[in-house]
Amino acid sequence: MVDVNYLKEKVVEFRDERNWISYHTPKDLSISISIEAAELLELFQWKDSEYDRESLEEEMADVMIYLLSLSDIADIDLGEAVLKKIEKNAKKYPA
Repeated sequence: MVDVNYLKEKVVEFRDERNWISYHTPKDLSISISIEAAELLELFQWKDSEYDRESLEEEMADVMIYLLSLSDIADIDLGEAVLKKIEKNAKKYPA
């Protein structure tokens, strides 16, 4: 299993090697997340439940890369944010 912080470091390294930080605003990254999520959804359009695993993996990775990029720019620990949200949901939707 790969650590979320390690992934974030790799994404930041990739971005910085290409000097893309000026394009990575919270607004633009949020738009990109939405676009990639739509591409993920498109894999299932007009189909019952079939999908191409490789395409699914790539689109999920694209969404995650933009989420990690946004978490870096916004200085949010994505792992902690997920744990906090699960805890909040557990209170809202008890087992």
